[in-house]
Parts: sequence; C-alpha cells; structure tokens
Amino acid sequence: MQGGSNGIGYSLKYQARCIADVKADTDHTSFLTGTLSLKEENEVHLIRISSTGTELICEGLFSHPNEIWDLASCPFDQRIFSTVFSSGETYGAAIWQIPELYGQLNSPQLERIASLDAHSSKIKCTLWWPTGRHDKLVSIDEQNLFLWSFDTSKKNAQVQSQESAGVLHSLSGGAWDPHDYNALALTSESSVQLWDLRTMKKTNSIDHPHVRNLDYNVKRKYMLVTAEDESGIHIWDLRMLKFPVLDLPGHTHWTWTVKCNPEYEDLILSAGTDSAVNLWLASPPSGDKPTSESFDSPKSVDPLLNSYTDYEDSVYGLAWSCREPWIFASLSYDGRVVVESTKPHLPRK
Repeated sequence: MQGGSNGIGYSLKYQARCIADVKADTDHTSFLTGTLSLKEENEVHLIRISSTGTELICEGLFSHPNEIWDLASCPFDQRIFSTVFSSGETYGAAIWQIPELYGQLNSPQLERIASLDAHSSKIKCTLWWPTGRHDKLVSIDEQNLFLWSFDTSKKNAQVQSQESAGVLHSLSGGAWDPHDYNALALTSESSVQLWDLRTMKKTNSIDHPHVRNLDYNVKRKYMLVTAEDESGIHIWDLRMLKFPVLDLPGHTHWTWTVKCNPEYEDLILSAGTDSAVNLWLASPPSGDKPTSESFDSPKSVDPLLNSYTDYEDSVYGLAWSCREPWIFASLSYDGRVVVESTKPHLPRK
C-alpha cells in the first residue's frame, strides 16, 4: 500500500539528519531534533504533540555550536541528551542539559555538562544504557569503542574502558541489546560485529557488507534487524548467523535506517534515500531452538503495511514514541519533521 502523508508537520530552518524520542518525558509525546548547517549557527528543537494531537509545538529552541550528526536522548532525564557534532574536519561529542526554566527564558542556552573527548578518530554515535536510570553510555568512532561512566550530579563523564576494532574495520554505528545489557552490535564496512561490554571483546560477527543501520527487536530476544545499501532489510537470529531468517525488499534506493517498535511485536519502520518511509509487519520463524536446516534459505516476504511517500528529500531520521508506540516521527534531509499514527494500518486483533 502506498500513499501520501496524513501526519502533522514541522519545519526546521536548516537541513537535518537526526531525531530522537524523549523517552523520559512521561507527560508528553516529544522529540528532539538537530540541524546540520555548515555556515549558520545550528539549532536543537524540542517539539511536542499538542494536547489535541493536531499540531507540533516547539517547546524549546536552543543554539548548538556545530553541525549535528547524531543525537540521543537520555532515558532517565528528559532535559539531558548527547550529540555528535563536527566543524569542518573536526568531530566531537558531548552531553548537554536543557535549562530547567527554558520556557521562561528569552534566549535559553544549553549547558554542556560533559565532553566525550577521549576520541582520536572520527566519532560516529553515542548509545545510552537501554532503559532506566544508569550511569553508563557508549561512544563509537571509526576504530574504537568507549564505555563511559556518567555522573549527573558531578556533571562529568569518565572512560571506564575502551577497545579498538582494528584498523581494517571502519565502524559506523551500533545498537545496545535491550535483552542483554552487556551486548552491543556494531556496524562496519564489511560486517556486523557483536561485542561483550564485560570483556570489551568481539564475540561474533555477521559477514555482510554495506550495513547502514541496525536495531534490536525489543519484544523478541535474539532478533536483530539490519538495513543495507542495496539489498534491503534482513532479520537475523543471533543464535544462528549463517543466514538471515527473513528478508524484506527495503527501498527502491538505499535503505538508510530501521527502527523496531518498542511495544508492538515485529512492527518495523525503515527509511531511505528514495524519499519514503515504509511500515512493515515482519514475523520471523518462531522456536526456542533454531536449526541450520530451517535457515538455509531465508524466507523472503513482503509484509508491507504502508509506504509513506509524501517527502521531497531523503529520509535519514526515524523515531518511535515510547509513550504512544503507535506514533512515529520522521525527518527528511530538507529539515521537515512529520509525525504519523500507524493505527490505521495495524492489523486488527
């Protein structure tokens, strides 16, 4: 099914790539997004869905010193978030805090409460502990993985451990396993690497090139979803990595990002450079003990619930709402945010 957008929109002043759900905001459905302007002063927008659900309201607009390439919201404090940023050839990462009285200030300023400044290679992303109040977060650059301890009261972050992925691997991103807090999956040019944070060592890998993005299925243990440049979307069972258990067609151009729904099992969003967002309901084979025979030929299906095509540029940012898990926000490169409800497309039970 294809169609335009019935969602509600919001426009940023500049180009943008990243948007995040504010998980810690339990009173509102809200998102953070940041701009990517080379010449102008960049901005972080805190936007919320109105009480009527008919418009997006800017609750806070904050200046940010550099181009924002990654943005992640703290899972336990709605005023804290992290960014990866660049100014020309230099990349950095920091943790920021929104001022408490920002709604009453004329020009509220973000407070930089910690700098993740141990990196010597190009930083790609930061990952917060998956849920609840915890002092750990991870940062990833092209060659290294860092585990940080973050103290909100002292407003500093210390490197707890670090490890190199090796000069032959160029890391590009990752995801934290919501079922095993000691496990991470990292993307690189030639493979997906699985790491154990206790030993800071790689435990396994999926030899699959050009993986752009990945996400864990929050409702199914062992399930990992990957988005790839040209070959679409693959769903993997981490207990049997020889073949994916399910293939989805993906997009007509590069599939850039995938996001698993935080509440609805097997509901997946994907976005790409074909200026579309696809909504999938993809159920991999079930069973407690997978066998190699069952995965020798991955099942290829097309469980496309809807394709949102009312975009004029590539879509790089996707975020499900944890508060209202049938709602998602998308961000196209031209700075357009669209919030949609998937309820009309969900199967009736």
